[in-house]
Amino acid sequence: MAMAAAGAAAQALPPSAQDIPQLEALARSEALRTLPPLTGQQRLAVGPIPPRLQLAPCANISSAPAPGAHDRNRVLVQLRCSSGAGPPLWHLYVPVRVIGTSPVAVAAHALIAGSVLTATDVRIEQQDLARLPPGYLDDAGIAVGLTVARAIAGGAVLTNQLLLGSKVVQRGQTVTLIASGGGVSVRMAGRAMNDGLVNQRVRVENLSSGKIVEGIARSEQVVEIIFQ
Repeated sequence: MAMAAAGAAAQALPPSAQDIPQLEALARSEALRTLPPLTGQQRLAVGPIPPRLQLAPCANISSAPAPGAHDRNRVLVQLRCSSGAGPPLWHLYVPVRVIGTSPVAVAAHALIAGSVLTATDVRIEQQDLARLPPGYLDDAGIAVGLTVARAIAGGAVLTNQLLLGSKVVQRGQTVTLIASGGGVSVRMAGRAMNDGLVNQRVRVENLSSGKIVEGIARSEQVVEIIFQ
């Protein structure tokens, strides 16, 4: 639910209110900058912002993700109405989530604990994002080479919690972020936000921009940024 802080409760409501569609558009734009690129099977759901919410019209609204409040499928966007050098006139938190389907790695057949996954053990399906468990894998190549931690039924979604590998990234460790595209590879310094096994997803703070990105731990202290 959207939340607002807009001055003292005793103040009278303004005669006109901030345009809600404009706020939704700002939140959507910020989410598109923050979240991984959407696929053709995905779209953003913004809000809801209460239609009766009364905020004074503002000509200078900034947007940013709320600290620590997003993952690859959702983000909480903070909108702030600036008033020059003073405190903001109001601020608003708007949830934005990705809805639709995502490719997901599932067990091609029943898997025995201790077995090492090969390409024939994994298949890709499109499944509803709302029903996927935390830590799901969306690339069969990520699972190949990992060890099954416990017995997995055929057709089950493969997650980080079900598979084991060698730890190559530790929380708080300085890592090298690699972003590749168009034949160009860019390297940046980052700080790991959680431990990561080889070929496992990890969250990393880009030390240049301060933004939290998601990537794959490819080798010791090296994380490849994910572009879907």
